[in-house]
Amino acid sequence: MSEVWSDTAGFNPDQRYVVETRTKVIERCLLMTTDPGDLVFDPTCGSGTTAYVAEQWGRRWITCDTSRVALAIARQRLMTAVFDYYELAHPKEGVGSGFKYKTVPHVTLKSIANNPEINGIYARMHPAVEKALADLNAALKGQKVKFKVTNGGRAGESVDFAAPDSATFTMPSGQVVKVNELVEWEVPFEFPEDWPKAARKPFEAFHAARRAMQKAIDEAIARHAPQETLYDQPLVDRRKVRVTGPFTVEAVPAPAVKSPDEILEEKPQPADASIARSGETLRQAEWRDELLRTGIRGKAGQYIRFARLEPLPGCRWLHADGETQPSDEGADRVRETGPAYSPMRVVVSFGPEHAPLEQRQVEHAWEEARTLVPRPKLLVFAAFQFDPEAAKDIDEMKPELAGMQFLKAQMNADLLTDDLKKKRASNESFWLIGQPDIQVERIAKGENRGKYRVSVRGFDYYNTKTGGVESGGEDKIAVWLLDTDYDGRSLYPRQVFFPMAGENEGWARLAKNLKAEIDEERIEAYRGTVSLPFEPGEHKRIAVKIVDDRGIESLKVMEVE
Repeated sequence: MSEVWSDTAGFNPDQRYVVETRTKVIERCLLMTTDPGDLVFDPTCGSGTTAYVAEQWGRRWITCDTSRVALAIARQRLMTAVFDYYELAHPKEGVGSGFKYKTVPHVTLKSIANNPEINGIYARMHPAVEKALADLNAALKGQKVKFKVTNGGRAGESVDFAAPDSATFTMPSGQVVKVNELVEWEVPFEFPEDWPKAARKPFEAFHAARRAMQKAIDEAIARHAPQETLYDQPLVDRRKVRVTGPFTVEAVPAPAVKSPDEILEEKPQPADASIARSGETLRQAEWRDELLRTGIRGKAGQYIRFARLEPLPGCRWLHADGETQPSDEGADRVRETGPAYSPMRVVVSFGPEHAPLEQRQVEHAWEEARTLVPRPKLLVFAAFQFDPEAAKDIDEMKPELAGMQFLKAQMNADLLTDDLKKKRASNESFWLIGQPDIQVERIAKGENRGKYRVSVRGFDYYNTKTGGVESGGEDKIAVWLLDTDYDGRSLYPRQVFFPMAGENEGWARLAKNLKAEIDEERIEAYRGTVSLPFEPGEHKRIAVKIVDDRGIESLKVMEVE
């Protein structure tokens, strides 16, 4: 029990996440309940321990989490890990056929009692033991030697080899033996210091004969005992190492929404209580209150604060109408210089509670905002998740074309749980999401002529003081992923970069663990912000996902000629 406790409890020196489970715990659960090739699902990803263990033991896996920080940690942990390569039971059938495992004899009292060889071995080899014991007793006879018997026999008694030959002792089993002679189980394992040197040779011969007989008996027991498979000890092929197989990081798919005309044409269907309510919910009133209290966190400690924020009647896609108030710095400037401060009108469109904000909502919210008088200066889309196409429309909409500035705000997942949301103004429940600043160029010269290269320049952030969009740097990009053939639904990263990784982190860690010839220039490139040359796929679209140091994700989708 102490061994189990030491493996599964206590401080974890390699802990990456505040509630990270020990690997040994997940490993034991997984090995007890699944076989190689089975699918394992973990709805609370955390640092990715379940996915890591499943990958290690040849199980397929799916994991998800509401925290972008958790997903970023799990992604890097899986992509930079190295695993043993296990020998397959049937290589042509793949991992589903299982592994080759170490086996050991399962020795039971029944298998020993029914062993057909033990009696023959004893009859053949025990005479050598008896002869060595007789020689040992002869060497000790008449010596002034006394010692306590500690390994059985005459417990608490002293053996006196100078005693008369007629002196006897009755064993607890009823056996009568001479006092001045040893029986087999009374011979000590270590040669006593007060024994004569002449006794050493028969002493060593006795133990050699005993060990030889015991070894032969043990081998016979192992041969005839049933074999037990150790499923936690597969055979390892030391000539190979294994890295994580291809996997995707996918957002919640955008739901297909039918138009009202299509719904009216369909026959009425009975209500299904299992389907959760979607669309506008009562939670939006709570979100409005939280937004009014906390504002929206921007870059470098900036905030968009609201002087008022209230429901907007008559609109379906716009859920709040308000006015901004000056920042602390701006308020000081108003008091000192006395310029008139003109608050900006802001409208807010909240995304669904359990689905991404989709492209259709962006279009309808803009249509409603254009009908308002006076026209708002800011249209804020606040959501837990953004559909890639919706995010693309928001990012690419120019203020001069839309007549207003479009902004994306990431909503904290704590807003979905009342007991995690504290009623205070210092909460950071809403974050402005920067727009990725991406450049795609076609290579005109060299061996990669005709291929494409992507450069990530950073983020474009909304400046709450000037009201304009300003370019951000590359120094706050934790990870960025490139899908060179984006299908419009799932992001499949073909290239992954860790610009903020240290010397022994990210891909450098994987290169170190592989202990093989690695292209140092390519490893260094994966720490940068310029992609490797690539050829576009059949969809002729690329997608770049950037995760900043706050864990906020942004997706940029671009067409490629």
